[in-house]
Amino acid sequence: MSAPDMQHTPSSKSRESMEQDQFLTILSREEALARFEAALFPRAMPGETRPLADARGHALADDITAPIDVPPFDRANVDGFAVRASDLAHAGETTPVRLSLNDEMIACGVAPSLAVVPGTATPIATGGPVPRGADAIVMVEHSHPAGDGAVEIRRAASPGQFISCAGSDIARGEALLRAGTMIGSREIGMLAACGIADVPVVRRPRVAVISTGDELVQPGSPLRPAAIYDSNGAIVAAAVNENGGEAVFFGAARDDERQLEALMRDALQGSDMLVLSGGTSKGAGDVSHRIIARLGKPGIVAHGVALKPGKPLCLAVCDGKPVVILPGFPTSAMFTFHDMIVPVLRRMAGLPPRSDAKVTAKIPVRIASELGRSEFVMVSLVEGNDGLIAYPSGKGSGAITSFAQADGFLRIDALADQMPADAQAEVTLLTPHVRTPDLVIIGSHCTGLDLVTAPLARAGLSVRSISVGSLGGLAAARRGECDAAPIHLFDEASESWNEPFMMAGLELVPGYRRMQGVVFRAGDRRFEGLSVEDAVRAALGDPECIMVNRNQGAGTRILIDRLLGTARPEGYWNQPRSHNAVAAAVAQHRADWGVTIAPVAHAAGLGFIPLAEEHYDFAIVSARKERPAVQAFLKSLASIEARAALEAAGFRPVS
Repeated sequence: MSAPDMQHTPSSKSRESMEQDQFLTILSREEALARFEAALFPRAMPGETRPLADARGHALADDITAPIDVPPFDRANVDGFAVRASDLAHAGETTPVRLSLNDEMIACGVAPSLAVVPGTATPIATGGPVPRGADAIVMVEHSHPAGDGAVEIRRAASPGQFISCAGSDIARGEALLRAGTMIGSREIGMLAACGIADVPVVRRPRVAVISTGDELVQPGSPLRPAAIYDSNGAIVAAAVNENGGEAVFFGAARDDERQLEALMRDALQGSDMLVLSGGTSKGAGDVSHRIIARLGKPGIVAHGVALKPGKPLCLAVCDGKPVVILPGFPTSAMFTFHDMIVPVLRRMAGLPPRSDAKVTAKIPVRIASELGRSEFVMVSLVEGNDGLIAYPSGKGSGAITSFAQADGFLRIDALADQMPADAQAEVTLLTPHVRTPDLVIIGSHCTGLDLVTAPLARAGLSVRSISVGSLGGLAAARRGECDAAPIHLFDEASESWNEPFMMAGLELVPGYRRMQGVVFRAGDRRFEGLSVEDAVRAALGDPECIMVNRNQGAGTRILIDRLLGTARPEGYWNQPRSHNAVAAAVAQHRADWGVTIAPVAHAAGLGFIPLAEEHYDFAIVSARKERPAVQAFLKSLASIEARAALEAAGFRPVS
């Protein structure tokens, strides 16, 4: 049925529902990829001829043989004199040989006109063609002037000395480059040396990219309520270009089946591959996969792969062209693209399989997993006392930074329900090489921390900050997995901040003060103008009043539990991991109050009731304190510039 003829009658809806129920038959990663490749290959790879300057990044379509010798003539490797080696057989410091100079100087690009006959020599520059009769070059440093028209040589020469013979680099008829070679700067240099101006290459597959979803807004446009910016379109297109394809972005399509089908048909007609993101699950608005059966045979070959993230991945082939529907969440989309689509795309582009570097690292915390699905966990690498440590990102498949900021990923087998703490795991790197950061900070999150570390980044030092809460940071510091742990922990017994939590091997460095308080929407009479105690009492007395909490292990959570005592109001179990998430929940009316820091509250335009000025300090690992990056951090923390920046942002530097 063509798009214009589609009618959403009860019978067609029923039929679509039945078709949809057949989807998401979960296949293993290996079986899904095998089905996809079997439906696509073997296939002819379209070729084209490109000028040498435009061939970089393409794969050669055919073998190339050298049409000439390189160098094309015997040439001098040093500045000196072209001679006959036999004339100098008995030359030495006490038995110098005098040679007459021929009346020419051979420079690069100058063809010699005179032969070197016995008893003569010709001056020659590096790269100059060796004249007839000469079979060696004597360096100018080993000669002495001997009057007009003569030179004295005090060192013997052997035949072939300091001469590169014709074809010694590349021989005429030699296989220069093989089909499938990816052309880079080195290959371009070889081709240029042989005088090759046009190169037969595999044409880059044209890949149409479409994002789907009513909620998507393109970057640069105003963000309407409940909408998000489309990051998938940009990142998928960039990944296509990085892996041998030529991406064409068709924009974001709404979840309208008729309009989407028309766009998919148009995109597929002029492309070699179509990649969509979103609309592949079983939700009512997920329509992409319904259209595929109408685009060509054989259609869907796999829908649902035992991967985490990436379960809803849909793979199809429509009349010889691959059609891929990636999951909508950014990390799911990018992981499945790199793991499942890149091998096919590179093969279509004539490129060799991607070569992934791997390292072994220790996992510091237990990672739970789901039985029956191979789980891939994005990790950040830091240098521990006994080797690399791999910290899981913990941000979920909806986080764009999970993929962008990770160093690599590890795999948990489908038959395992966890990866235990302290296990050794193989990490597949996302880049050819990994550079562990110069400074590792693990602990409580704070926007002020960026102000302190900014000078380090400008000085060329790499800084990695991993937010796990104050208690998690102290545990990482004890294990020697970081340089500094930001903490804000209050000890009720001593009524003091942070110092009681120090232990052997850690030193407390004062940081800055930040005001924690209750946030609410301006004008809310349950909070406006009240003290903290009265505001919380009013909130607890109103069953319609919803709070937003913080995660276990966060210093803010300790303050909240002290405020609430045994009360567990509506929203208590909503436990985001950052101050910004608390402010967003209140500002967007998903909650009515919470506890966050003053700078975040003010930035969000929220009302704020001061609760406690907490000490945001740093537990420094003593054994790592003298490292240059740690010293640079401590210097920045104490600097006038950082103190001014902190104060301007609403924090109070320690005097």
